[in-house]
Amino acid sequence: VTVEYKHGFPVISIMLPSRKERCQFPVKPLLMNVGDLLKDLKNEDRGINSAAIFSEDGTRVSATTPISILLTKNFELVINETKYFVKPPTKDYMSSEHCVEMDNVKSLVHRLYIALHAENHQLHKQGQLLEKLENLKGELQNLEQIKSQLFLKAEAKSSQLMWVGLALMSTQAGALAWLTWWVYSWDIMEPVTYFITYGSSMGFYAYFLLTRQDCVYPDVKDRQFLHYFHRGAKRSSFDIEKYNKIKEELAEESEGYGGTCRACDGTTATGEVTKIRNVQETEITMDGFGNLDEKSLVTSCAALTN
Repeated sequence: VTVEYKHGFPVISIMLPSRKERCQFPVKPLLMNVGDLLKDLKNEDRGINSAAIFSEDGTRVSATTPISILLTKNFELVINETKYFVKPPTKDYMSSEHCVEMDNVKSLVHRLYIALHAENHQLHKQGQLLEKLENLKGELQNLEQIKSQLFLKAEAKSSQLMWVGLALMSTQAGALAWLTWWVYSWDIMEPVTYFITYGSSMGFYAYFLLTRQDCVYPDVKDRQFLHYFHRGAKRSSFDIEKYNKIKEELAEESEGYGGTCRACDGTTATGEVTKIRNVQETEITMDGFGNLDEKSLVTSCAALTN
């Protein structure tokens, strides 16, 4: 068994017992240990049943011992009860001044490599990023068309619900006025109006218990809008989670590219990502659908649908 250095790495040359031929095993002193070397020996020659390494005084060397420590002293390699005495060559170590010079040369070569290849690397990464952006925009385009149609339907239903509420309140006011001045008197209707007011307060409190939100008309409208939107998305097989995921990926890639993502409703890389909220979320506003006001957003969605 011989050990010699080639291209800066130690190479152990061993005669394999089964094949009766010499085989060279390059080792990496800083990355490999004794266990790795013995494993390579057994993988190369299946006829090796046992292999171990002992020091000069007969102490077995553990499998976790680094190769760099093993090659500092003479050792004994035992393969299938056959002993081989190994004497590693003495490696010349560089002086500290020479090491500093070599480090400076390596640093200079590294900077030259970066200067020569940085532009090509950036162009390659930019091409990959643009390709990914185009793929995401293509996936998002069809989803945006379906979303705009669902948006218009949900907006129409929620607005219709608000007008129905106004009609019911007007009907209630007319009925109370008719009962007060034409059928009964105010003395009879006063307790009735009191209980109607108290019942309305109970209804608002029940709404708070169920939704954990104040009964504010804009929030109620937004909640009903999202309810109709999610119900329509379920009927149309519109994957909201996929839509939100694509929007997030598109915003991240746009931020990495340093530009404005046109497919994100004009949202810049530093702006808020436009996503579709769930009905159960506590803060529900129309801001979740972009920076436009409600009327302008409906108009833009109608134009996109056409």
